[in-house]
Amino acid sequence: MNSNTFRMPARRCAAVTAAAALVAGPVVVAGPAYATGGGGEGRASAVVLRTGLDVSLLNKSVDVPVNAALNEVQAPASAEKTTLSVQVDGVDRGRPVQLLRADVATAKASADRHRTEAYSNLVRARVHVPGLPLLSVVEVEKVTSKAVCEAGRQPVAESNLLGRVTVLGKRTTLSTAGTTRVEVPGVGEVTLDLSKTHTTSRTAAATALELRVSVNPARLNVAEVTGSVTLAEATCESPGTAHDESKPAAAQDPAAAQDPTAAQDPTGKPGTGVKAQSGADPAQDDLAETGGSAATSYIAGGAALLLALGGSVMVLARARARR
Repeated sequence: MNSNTFRMPARRCAAVTAAAALVAGPVVVAGPAYATGGGGEGRASAVVLRTGLDVSLLNKSVDVPVNAALNEVQAPASAEKTTLSVQVDGVDRGRPVQLLRADVATAKASADRHRTEAYSNLVRARVHVPGLPLLSVVEVEKVTSKAVCEAGRQPVAESNLLGRVTVLGKRTTLSTAGTTRVEVPGVGEVTLDLSKTHTTSRTAAATALELRVSVNPARLNVAEVTGSVTLAEATCESPGTAHDESKPAAAQDPAAAQDPTAAQDPTGKPGTGVKAQSGADPAQDDLAETGGSAATSYIAGGAALLLALGGSVMVLARARARR
């Protein structure tokens, strides 16, 4: 029998097999997917004094805003200036108006990938507003605020006011619940909130003393001063939790690693460890992409089978050709 009778089909089979392998595409072996995510530092800030005041002038029908801050810092930073003076147009012939004088005025803020912290402190502080150069709106012995945010822990905020407090020249006992209102005839009134703190799962904020001011000095060309004054404020935000990139994503489930049959399909039968995602399941954005789709394993398996079949056909054809 002519050997060409078997060689031609063998060549055709080999060509078909090669074509099928090319259509199936190259065999892709995907390595393990590693979880990635955003780490990064958190944020922290502190300020010793902050004002948001409107000053109405006697000889003008306008309000002059006085928005000032002393030792306001963003992490990482610190400041220890003890006085704050501002110039207010139309007040006291343009000379600086002293808003705060203190023996100690400290603000510090720090932040890294594990912890953020803010701290502010005032000792023997006297706060003034434009139009009242001799009478302090408030005098305090010592106030402190602190906010600490650690990754993976509940943030903590605390404020303390120690010693006596004087408001518009009057010795005042502050209420720990609610607000305290102090009124002085012919001068005005001040409402105080003591030691306000607020925390969430990732943030903390503390304010030692917050004042709402409404006074009528009628001096230094000032008709009225309204607004707010904040003493010793500290805020922080927890650092972002970085995922462990040294472990495969599949190894993050200890139960699945110990028992490969733990992952089951919806019918209750042992599965392959691959969980199908339905439309109701949230997408896992922090998993690394492997470069293939769910059909990659089937395509690779089909290509390998066709290659093996093609090799067998060629061996058989050569054997028959030698006869």
